[in-house]
Amino acid sequence: MTQSAFISVAPNQVIRGRGILSLEQITQLGNNPLIVGGINSLSLVKSYLGNLPEALYSPDCSQASLARLENIVKQANHDLIVGVGGGKALDTAKVLAHYCNLPVVTIPTCAATCAGWSALSNIYSDQGAFLYDVTLRKCPDLLILDYQLIETAPRRTLVAGIGDAIAKWYESSISSGTSTDSLTITAVQSARVLRDILLQKSVDALDNPGSGVWQEVVDATILVAGVIGGIGGARCRTVAAHAVHNGLTHLEQTHGILHGEKVAYGILVQLRLEEIIQDNQLAQSSRLQLLKFYETIGLPKSLEELSLKDISLSELRKIAELICQQGSDLHRLPFSVSPEQLVSAMVSTTVNHKILG
Repeated sequence: MTQSAFISVAPNQVIRGRGILSLEQITQLGNNPLIVGGINSLSLVKSYLGNLPEALYSPDCSQASLARLENIVKQANHDLIVGVGGGKALDTAKVLAHYCNLPVVTIPTCAATCAGWSALSNIYSDQGAFLYDVTLRKCPDLLILDYQLIETAPRRTLVAGIGDAIAKWYESSISSGTSTDSLTITAVQSARVLRDILLQKSVDALDNPGSGVWQEVVDATILVAGVIGGIGGARCRTVAAHAVHNGLTHLEQTHGILHGEKVAYGILVQLRLEEIIQDNQLAQSSRLQLLKFYETIGLPKSLEELSLKDISLSELRKIAELICQQGSDLHRLPFSVSPEQLVSAMVSTTVNHKILG
């Protein structure tokens, strides 16, 4: 008998287009919405949404922020949460709605993550260190993807989104193993197609913001990446690359580095682990291919490019131990990893030979 499992694949509704954001779309889901976001994002949508009640999610998507926001929701009897902004703002809105048992609308203002789609929120400390994630009951009730908003975001955010999205292939392909589950196979093969789209079209998209190919890459980072996580679940969503990201957030020096930038570096670390531990030639070829791609579009390739040039080996060892702790996404790899092996991989992401001496 097959064990039952609940999966949340997609938002109830996705509306996408240019200049489509309106108050009417939101008020169909609630009469007293609360808009949650950062200062810049809230200012950006004010002309579209008017004087609806607003709340800042700062200092982070943290337990303290959520407690404060829950109190605001209860005091004013809000019946709908609207998340506006990047990944942390959207994660805050989703998990706030989850705790308050309310519908949620997500309005991404950049293409840096697929947070506008997914039934998952990452919880951080007030200082920005990753603590744990929360699996939500459902994906958002409505995702509004307005390309006019996305185009106002810095180029760097789309580059980061490419790094986050392309990880889907490298993580899902190794964590899925020999699975014969139809949904897992579908997710992994979709991740392969996503990788190819990003490798082939990202440069053109970044050079031509607002163009058709730019829109395809935006869709890939927000929508297609979200579909893969929804269909494939945790094993197709976060593995070693995201585990490395989570560990790096505990270093203050990396707090200016975007989520997808840290994940992109984590992909190189994961491939390096496959080389060191499994003597995997294909992993080496993939890593060298990504190094060229990263150089072209501006993703970080090393600790130095993550503002960690001066990190000591002892400090790096502590981060490696954190990444290797029980319950880490790292353990979705099909082989064991020691902190020593992880440190070796983290310091050698740009080498062009097979085995670290």
